[in-house]
Amino acid sequence: MKIKFCGAAGTTTGSQHLLEINGQRILLDCGLFQGRRAEAMERNRSFPFDPKQIDCVVLSHAHIDHSGNLPQLRHNGFNGNIYATPATRDLCSIMLPDAAHIHEMDIKWLNKHRKRDDQELLTPGYSLADAENVLRQFVTVSYHRPLPIAKGVTLTFIDAGHILGSAQVVLDIDDFAGKKNFRLLFTGDIGRPGNDLLDPAEGCENVDYMIMESTYGGRKHEDAAHTSDHICEIINRVRRRGARIIIPSFAVERTQQLLFKLDQLVHEGCIKPIPTYVDSPLAVRATEIFRLHLEDLREDVRNAVFMRDDPFGFEGLRLVRSVDESKALNTLKGSAIIISASGMAESGRILHHLRNNVSNHKNMILFVGYCAENTLGWKLREGHKHVSILGDEFKVNAEIETLDSFSGHADHDELLAYYDTIKGSKKHVFLVHGELSRSKIFQEALQLHDPKTKVQIPERLDVIDL
Repeated sequence: MKIKFCGAAGTTTGSQHLLEINGQRILLDCGLFQGRRAEAMERNRSFPFDPKQIDCVVLSHAHIDHSGNLPQLRHNGFNGNIYATPATRDLCSIMLPDAAHIHEMDIKWLNKHRKRDDQELLTPGYSLADAENVLRQFVTVSYHRPLPIAKGVTLTFIDAGHILGSAQVVLDIDDFAGKKNFRLLFTGDIGRPGNDLLDPAEGCENVDYMIMESTYGGRKHEDAAHTSDHICEIINRVRRRGARIIIPSFAVERTQQLLFKLDQLVHEGCIKPIPTYVDSPLAVRATEIFRLHLEDLREDVRNAVFMRDDPFGFEGLRLVRSVDESKALNTLKGSAIIISASGMAESGRILHHLRNNVSNHKNMILFVGYCAENTLGWKLREGHKHVSILGDEFKVNAEIETLDSFSGHADHDELLAYYDTIKGSKKHVFLVHGELSRSKIFQEALQLHDPKTKVQIPERLDVIDL
């Protein structure tokens, strides 16, 4: 069997790993590459394989850096099955069309400027119709339900604890040419233990090979208990200034986790109810999907939904849908929290809120998740004093705060603890989904932790023969 690392090798975006086994091609994830515009467009349009030759896709979860290039894969000729958990399919049903709409609008905006400069116009790599049609190729598979997906290959999903429906991909493989049987585990993204909404990632038995994420190698997140105190202090401080907290947040899981935490802190008396606006149609629809898949949430979250006030609909919460409602937030009086996508501040309504608030020294921009290098969110987190937003330059006067404990990714120590729940020979571990510096730190730590295992950081387009 061969593995070709087509994306998220040496970086955190564009997850794609191609398996060739028994004359078949299985693609693990098909994510969008996010970063500098020109590089991202080129990478996302140009697959390092022929999409027509892919037999099936196995999708770990719905985040766009793992699923977002599926419409383009279809546009370029892929017509096979896409295996995913039920919740992942439902989340993709809103996220993929949303990403397609943003893609078409980005091309339209670029062409407006290119036409002015007498440059050749661009065409979208795929359409909204591609995003809607690719959903018909999904085949849903629940956790712990083994399913043959190709000759000699059986798939089992187990919980990854990262977002709703996220899965580790367990492949039991009978390699006809190599005359051997083995188990390959693709971790997808591994969540943090103690997540407010989700159970922790499950362990797995009899694993021979691993493709493992390393996003936070060398980093330790803020303790969850400290986070509660920290967020209370932040909210109370900004409230005294009569100002706003602007939170760029991923529409899926992070927004719902924030709502749950705010509701919890009000019930504990840590903060008083504060007007809270979720200004993201995608986040609003995602919250409704969370209610449809309560079986994938922690037992105490299910109990909260059924036995007391809905944590996704507490007092003072307003779910903003229309553009007019969104614009009206610019004239708010007094303190408020505005949660808006995208989490990396690269697109969506959050850009307008940043334009209107980033230069006011009373306001706060609060980051609660990872931002890839060179994104607007990364620049703000890194302390840039001037940033470009929708083509205009702005001075950054607002207070910038970060709460990494809301991260959906396990940190360095948590990844090592998770690794110990994986049993078997673990002959070879491939570290992906991490900036190279982070992956190297984790590689050294993991090699010391388990000297018998070969730990490798593949480069993009590397091909490994198992």
